[in-house]
Amino acid sequence: MIIDHPLLGPRDAAEFVILGDATLIDRPDPQAPDALDRFHDYVHLRDNPAGSHRELWYHEQGDRSWLVVTRNTLTHAVIKVELARGVALAGRKTRSGKR
Repeated sequence: MIIDHPLLGPRDAAEFVILGDATLIDRPDPQAPDALDRFHDYVHLRDNPAGSHRELWYHEQGDRSWLVVTRNTLTHAVIKVELARGVALAGRKTRSGKR
Protein backbone atom coordinates (compact mmCIF):
# COMPACT_ATOMS: atom_id res chain seq x y z
CA MET A 1 0.00 0.00 0.00
CA ILE A 2 1.30 3.46 -0.90
CA ILE A 3 0.56 6.50 1.28
CA ASP A 4 0.87 9.84 -0.51
CA HIS A 5 2.50 11.88 2.28
CA PRO A 6 1.42 15.56 2.02
CA LEU A 7 5.03 16.77 2.46
CA LEU A 8 7.19 13.92 1.14
CA GLY A 9 5.11 12.38 -1.64
CA PRO A 10 4.35 8.68 -2.15
CA ARG A 11 5.78 6.40 0.57
CA ASP A 12 5.46 2.68 1.22
CA ALA A 13 3.12 1.85 4.10
CA ALA A 14 5.97 -0.16 5.69
CA GLU A 15 7.51 3.19 6.75
CA PHE A 16 4.47 3.88 8.96
CA VAL A 17 2.90 2.56 12.14
CA ILE A 18 -0.87 2.67 12.49
CA LEU A 19 -2.32 3.83 15.80
CA GLY A 20 -6.00 3.32 15.02
CA ASP A 21 -9.16 5.38 14.79
CA ALA A 22 -8.51 9.08 14.05
CA THR A 23 -11.10 10.11 16.64
CA LEU A 24 -8.22 9.78 19.13
CA ILE A 25 -7.37 13.35 18.10
CA ASP A 26 -10.52 14.53 19.90
CA ARG A 27 -9.34 13.86 23.46
CA PRO A 28 -11.95 14.70 26.12
CA ASP A 29 -11.56 17.69 28.43
CA PRO A 30 -10.21 16.35 31.76
CA GLN A 31 -11.89 19.27 33.57
CA ALA A 32 -15.40 18.42 32.30
CA PRO A 33 -17.89 17.32 34.96
CA ASP A 34 -18.43 14.01 33.15
CA ALA A 35 -14.71 13.49 32.34
CA LEU A 36 -14.61 9.95 33.75
CA ASP A 37 -17.42 8.76 31.46
CA ARG A 38 -15.96 10.59 28.47
CA PHE A 39 -12.51 9.08 29.01
CA HIS A 40 -14.03 5.61 29.39
CA ASP A 41 -15.68 5.98 26.00
CA TYR A 42 -12.54 7.56 24.50
CA VAL A 43 -10.31 4.67 25.60
CA HIS A 44 -12.63 1.67 25.23
CA LEU A 45 -15.27 2.34 22.57
CA ARG A 46 -14.12 2.19 18.95
CA ASP A 47 -15.92 1.74 15.67
CA ASN A 48 -14.71 -1.03 13.38
CA PRO A 49 -16.35 -0.07 10.09
CA ALA A 50 -16.22 -1.84 6.77
CA GLY A 51 -15.51 0.74 4.08
CA SER A 52 -14.23 4.30 4.37
CA HIS A 53 -12.49 5.00 7.69
CA ARG A 54 -10.14 7.69 9.09
CA GLU A 55 -7.03 6.40 10.91
CA LEU A 56 -3.96 7.84 12.60
CA TRP A 57 -0.63 6.81 11.06
CA TYR A 58 2.85 7.70 12.35
CA HIS A 59 5.74 8.06 9.87
CA GLU A 60 8.21 6.18 12.05
CA GLN A 61 10.85 5.55 9.38
CA GLY A 62 10.66 9.03 7.91
CA ASP A 63 9.97 12.53 9.17
CA ARG A 64 8.09 11.27 12.27
CA SER A 65 4.93 13.12 11.35
CA TRP A 66 1.41 12.07 12.29
CA LEU A 67 -1.09 11.67 9.46
CA VAL A 68 -4.81 11.12 9.19
CA VAL A 69 -5.26 8.55 6.45
CA THR A 70 -8.74 7.95 5.05
CA ARG A 71 -8.84 4.52 3.45
CA ASN A 72 -11.27 1.82 2.49
CA THR A 73 -10.83 -0.99 5.03
CA LEU A 74 -12.16 -3.56 2.56
CA THR A 75 -9.85 -2.74 -0.37
CA HIS A 76 -7.05 -0.84 1.44
CA ALA A 77 -7.39 1.92 -1.16
CA VAL A 78 -6.11 5.21 0.25
CA ILE A 79 -8.67 7.94 -0.34
CA LYS A 80 -7.12 10.96 1.41
CA VAL A 81 -4.01 11.81 3.47
CA GLU A 82 -3.78 14.86 5.77
CA LEU A 83 -1.35 16.10 8.40
CA ALA A 84 -2.90 15.26 11.78
CA ARG A 85 -1.98 18.66 13.20
CA GLY A 86 -4.12 20.39 10.56
CA VAL A 87 -7.04 18.05 11.24
CA ALA A 88 -6.78 18.66 15.01
CA LEU A 89 -6.61 22.45 14.63
CA ALA A 90 -9.57 22.46 12.22
CA GLY A 91 -11.56 20.38 14.73
CA ARG A 92 -10.81 22.85 17.53
CA LYS A 93 -11.98 25.77 15.40
CA THR A 94 -15.19 23.90 14.56
CA ARG A 95 -15.89 22.99 18.21
CA SER A 96 -15.24 26.55 19.41
CA GLY A 97 -17.60 27.96 16.79
CA LYS A 98 -14.82 29.70 14.83
CA ARG A 99 -14.37 29.11 11.12
